[in-house]
Amino acid sequence: MIDEIVAVNRFAENPIVTPDSDDRIGDNINGPSLIRVPDWLPGALGKYYLYFAHHKDSFIRLAYADDLKGPWRVHTPGVMSTDESGFTGHIASPDVHIDEERRRLVMYFHGAPAVYETGQASAVAVSRDGISFTRIGGLIGRPYFRVFRRDEWYYAIAIPGWLYRSRDGLTGFEKGPLLFDEATRHFAVLDLGDALDVFYSVRGDEPERILVSRIEGGPDWTAWRAEKPRLVLEPETEYEGADLPVEPSAKGRARGRVRQLRDPCIYREHGRVYLLYSIAGESGIAIAEIVYGVPKTEARI
Repeated sequence: MIDEIVAVNRFAENPIVTPDSDDRIGDNINGPSLIRVPDWLPGALGKYYLYFAHHKDSFIRLAYADDLKGPWRVHTPGVMSTDESGFTGHIASPDVHIDEERRRLVMYFHGAPAVYETGQASAVAVSRDGISFTRIGGLIGRPYFRVFRRDEWYYAIAIPGWLYRSRDGLTGFEKGPLLFDEATRHFAVLDLGDALDVFYSVRGDEPERILVSRIEGGPDWTAWRAEKPRLVLEPETEYEGADLPVEPSAKGRARGRVRQLRDPCIYREHGRVYLLYSIAGESGIAIAEIVYGVPKTEARI
C-alpha cells in the first residue's frame, strides 16, 4: 500500500517571494520551479535556485537562497527574455531540471504567440550556468509543461491535462491521453514508484486550491487514469488570501489579491517532500512540507 498525505506544514517564514522582494518582478508572481544548485554549476549565487514568472511579461525570474526557509533574494535581471526565447509576446511557467550527464540545466517554458493548438506553446532551453539560457529546437507541446522521467521515458503533463512522452526529453513529444478536464491547470508530479501523485488547481473552484489525484502508472501509458481528487491545501492564512471573499476563480491571470492558491511545484530532498505554490492568486510564493503516511481518514472532494 502506498502512503497518503497525512499533513501539510506551512513554513513559518512564508511567503518567501512577494512583490516587495524586488521592484522589477512586479505584482504578478507565479509558476515556481525549484532546484538545488549542482556543485558543478559555475558562479552559483546560492544553494537553491527558484525560477518563477509573471503571467504576461517578457522574462523569467530567479530567486536564490542558501536555505529553503530563506532569506530569498531576487536576481534582478532574470534569466531569459522574450528576445532570447523565440517568442514575441510573453514567456512563463518555467520548469527547470538538472542534466547531470551533460552538466547543464534544462528549462521547459511556454510562450505566445505561437502557431499551435491554443495560441501558446511550450519550448525548451538549456543553460551551463543557470542564468543564461539558449532555446533549442521548435515547439514541443501545449503550454504549462511539467516534465518527469519514468521507465526510460520523459513524460510531461500540460494544460488542461494532456499527457506527453519523449525518448530524449527534448524532441519528439508524443501526445497521449487527456487525464483531466478542461478547467484543470498548473500541474506538478510526484513519482511514488508504483504510482504518481499529480498536484493541480481547478479554474472555477470556490476557492481555487491545491488538489492531488493519484495515477496508477502501469506499463501502458495510454491507459493511465487520474483518481478522484483529494484536498491538499486551501487558503487559510492572510498571505494566502483568507482575508478575502470566497469567489469562483476565472480563466487567465489573477487580477490583484484573491482568495486562491495556484501553481503547485514539488521539490524532493533527503527523503522529504516540499510543495511550493502561488498565494492569494498570483501575489507571491510560499512553501510547505508534505508528510506522507498511513491516513486515519480520507479528505475527498
